[in-house]
This record gives sequence, C-alpha cells and structure tokens, in this order.
Amino acid sequence: MQNKSDKLSITLKFGNRILPMVVARDDEYIYREAEKLINRRFNYYAAQYPNQGNDMYMLMMALDVAVRLKRMEAETDPAPVEDALKSMIAELEQVIEKK
Repeated sequence: MQNKSDKLSITLKFGNRILPMVVARDDEYIYREAEKLINRRFNYYAAQYPNQGNDMYMLMMALDVAVRLKRMEAETDPAPVEDALKSMIAELEQVIEKK
C-alpha cells in the first residue's frame, strides 16, 4: 500500500483545459511525457486540419495514440519468442536424452 508521501499532486494542461491529478510520485515523469505527447499530436492535427474544432482534434489525437499503442502491442507479441524457445528446449532435451 502506498502512503501519502508516495503521491504527488500535479496539474496537466491540454490546450486550454486544466486537469489536476494525484499520481504516484514514481509515475510523474510518465504523466508529464503523456501530456507532451497529447499536446504535440493535438497541435499537429490542428495545423493539418484547420477549423475542425477541439473535439475533432481530440478524437484524431486519441485515435492516433490508440493505433500506435496497438501497433506496439502487435510488435511485442511474445508468441514467436515462446515458440522459438520451445523448439530450442525440445532440441536440448533430445541431445540430453541421447547421452
């Protein structure tokens, strides 16, 4: 269980919106980096598609970040590594059995 000193009050700013939060002290950096990412993507879409409105930019940004996350999840699929390890273990077991 975390005690109160492990928590930190921070304020994040997204465009003209302010979001006060209490986060784990160890997670502050992650929240600050997420804030930067969101604002960069928001500003990118606002520049690319003028006059669409903040709600549309937030939607575009959310989709962008979600797609990136899903790509990363797909790239870090452990199944190929697991399969390779199982194959190597089987080969090792065969070599050991022959001795």
